[in-house]
Amino acid sequence: MGEEAAAMAAAGVRPELVREAEVSLLECKVCFERFGHWQQRRPRNLPCGHVVCLACVAALAHPRTLGLECPFCRRACRACDTSDCLPVLHLLELLGSTLHASPAALSAAPFAPGTLTCYHAFGGWGTLVNPTGLALCPKTGRVVVVHDGKRRVKIFDSRGGGAHQFGEKGDAAHDVKYPLDVAVTNDCHVVVTDAGDCSLKVFDFFGQIKLVVGKQFSLPWGVEITPHNGVLVTDAEAGTLHLLEADFPEGVLRRIERLQAHLCSPRGLAVSWLTGAIAVLEHPCAFGRTGCNNTRVKVFNSTMQLIGQVDSFGLNLLFPSKVTASAVTFDHQGNVIVADTSGPAIVCLGKPEEFPALKPIITHGLSRPVALAFTKENSLLVLDTASHSIKVFKVMEGNGG
Repeated sequence: MGEEAAAMAAAGVRPELVREAEVSLLECKVCFERFGHWQQRRPRNLPCGHVVCLACVAALAHPRTLGLECPFCRRACRACDTSDCLPVLHLLELLGSTLHASPAALSAAPFAPGTLTCYHAFGGWGTLVNPTGLALCPKTGRVVVVHDGKRRVKIFDSRGGGAHQFGEKGDAAHDVKYPLDVAVTNDCHVVVTDAGDCSLKVFDFFGQIKLVVGKQFSLPWGVEITPHNGVLVTDAEAGTLHLLEADFPEGVLRRIERLQAHLCSPRGLAVSWLTGAIAVLEHPCAFGRTGCNNTRVKVFNSTMQLIGQVDSFGLNLLFPSKVTASAVTFDHQGNVIVADTSGPAIVCLGKPEEFPALKPIITHGLSRPVALAFTKENSLLVLDTASHSIKVFKVMEGNGG
């Protein structure tokens, strides 16, 4: 408690107010566990207005009908009628930044992090179901997400409003069975990697199928678009990286080229439009021993020469907390940014030639980040699969970036 008291005093927070909040507002009154951002402890609003944690919602709900009664007022509802209690989540972030951030961990970074604040979120359970991939349309700024819903591709406008959806779940060649990632071409075609039939599928922005590339991959995973409108695809099982060129409006595949082989379960993928560099996220233990969650980021230049790499073990030598990368992107300055599921956090690794220059940029407000994208306005979109939502973070003025 000595460190917490010192942290509260330094932040100007009265300890008695924090203790009162802990008991009155931040504790589930069914299981008496503290609310949190992670999935089982997330505070959920019941339709009657009472708040319980997600684990208690699941315990109270009937396994088949999902029906439950509020334990306080006995009003009937269903588990799917509950929603995140945003005021409690925001209070957790406010107090968590004071009480639960690791000052030693943050000060161990080679240079002080800039501040990104979550100022908007959209999606949520029901709108999105276990989302896996995120992309931005370069022309319209619309947000494209692939998820496990009945229609696998969901498109939002630039403010997060629902636009439309497509990609039926089914067994036809043009259906989307199990989407892993998504990208949007420069001429607004949506490219989806489908693990269900190990194919790459291209749709126009209205959901009409234009091209299916099958029998070329063992397990296509990450997908990204190059500045010249080529499609980069990682094959996690074959350990390869491919470049596809196509006439998307006509639905004609022009050529496919293998750019790299002997990669270790490559998944996430990013391209810097500033330098042309390509970042690949490897999972060396994916098909090996259980319990190993080491990850590795490799960065190649535009001629596919390796210019930088770092793995979880190397990062742990510099940073007290374990870093397990789940997604990778480039910011507008050419820095490599990764999503970390162990934190959870978003971390800047610096430019490839500077690896590793570790810089945490988001340390609160996330549950399980799995995809990243920067807007033209330099906001960072984070796909949080545990909360089934897209969270939009903005760089605060006056902080380094």
